[in-house]
Amino acid sequence: MPSTRFDVAIVGGGLVGASLAIALDRIGRSVALVEAAPAGAPPAVFDERNLSFAEATVHGLRALGVLQHLRAPAGAIRRIHVSRVGDFGRVVLDAAEHGRETFGQVVVARDFGLALEARLNECTHVTRFRPMRFEGTSMGEGVRVLHLRDGDGNASEIEAQLLVGADGTRSGVREALHIGAEEHDFQQTLFVARVRAEQAPDGTAYERFGPNGPTALLPRGDGHFGVVHGVPREEADVVAALNEAAWLERLQSAFGWRVGRLLSSGARSAYPIVQVVAKALIAQRAVIVGNAAQTLHPIGAQGFNLGLRDALTLAELIEAGGDPGDAGLLAEHARRRADDRERTLEFSGGLARLTANEGEATRPLRSLGFGAVQHLPALRAQLVGGALGYRGDVPRLCRGEA
Repeated sequence: MPSTRFDVAIVGGGLVGASLAIALDRIGRSVALVEAAPAGAPPAVFDERNLSFAEATVHGLRALGVLQHLRAPAGAIRRIHVSRVGDFGRVVLDAAEHGRETFGQVVVARDFGLALEARLNECTHVTRFRPMRFEGTSMGEGVRVLHLRDGDGNASEIEAQLLVGADGTRSGVREALHIGAEEHDFQQTLFVARVRAEQAPDGTAYERFGPNGPTALLPRGDGHFGVVHGVPREEADVVAALNEAAWLERLQSAFGWRVGRLLSSGARSAYPIVQVVAKALIAQRAVIVGNAAQTLHPIGAQGFNLGLRDALTLAELIEAGGDPGDAGLLAEHARRRADDRERTLEFSGGLARLTANEGEATRPLRSLGFGAVQHLPALRAQLVGGALGYRGDVPRLCRGEA
């Protein structure tokens, strides 16, 4: 079977991979999008999880024409309220105090997936290969050769000047490129659901830390809260088996009464939390982005925001023209992503470890830290910048410069 040649081949049609394909279509580059899910069947990542889009992410997705396709209303994040069980103090960030209407938006992953699909259907430079499994890669003359297999077991090949791995935490592309990864298992499972409370969302995103992990309530656009509740891994099966009343009682105990009584809950989904950080971002004519490059603890809702900045930085460099797999271009991509990536990893992983530590010695330090952030403008500015998605070298579209 003759090979088909593209400028860029993206393996993985999830949140980041689809966004990158749209960004490259926007600048006229030919793209092969290799997807495991068949047409009409959304990827598993398009589920009931609640995605917190920072302001920078909102700018980027609006410039790509994706947010315009959302059918369900997004929830505005106007305030961020952070506290921990047993500690004095709290941190409250208000967007209005920093000259903004919101810090960002809450969007349900399923709704976002439908918007991405609608936008992909408008693309004229994207060829979708689905259902298709990536089985490996080899080098050709000035190209990467992708070895693929379809749902019927038929093998095929395509060629691209640049291979992009956007295929998630257990990335087959990362493995094929022989890029190692460091892992840290937090021994936690996060449960995600939709809940209704006595008080409707007012734009406040709550994050309440406890010894077993975080409990977050995020303001959805449908009048419900998106809840994220962390439990020790060994308790996950027990929590999954709770009836609705017992589940709500557990949430109420972990979170408190800031939104009144929790009245009802939708179905729960569970996700084991393991941080996976690739030891390199680039290889010969190849790059990894999103969860393939770094899978974070979801504390602080940094994962997709960081992955989109990966994708839009790469698209910005490719937009300048020339060979998208050029070694100098890829080195510049890795350089530009280094600071944002390192600082976000430090924030996410460090916060997860600190807030879960029950040691008596750390409790007064945390309380002092809450007080310092609340009253020291420089510290608050750092937190606000991170919440808005402005860390390191931010791509132009994320700055609102379409």
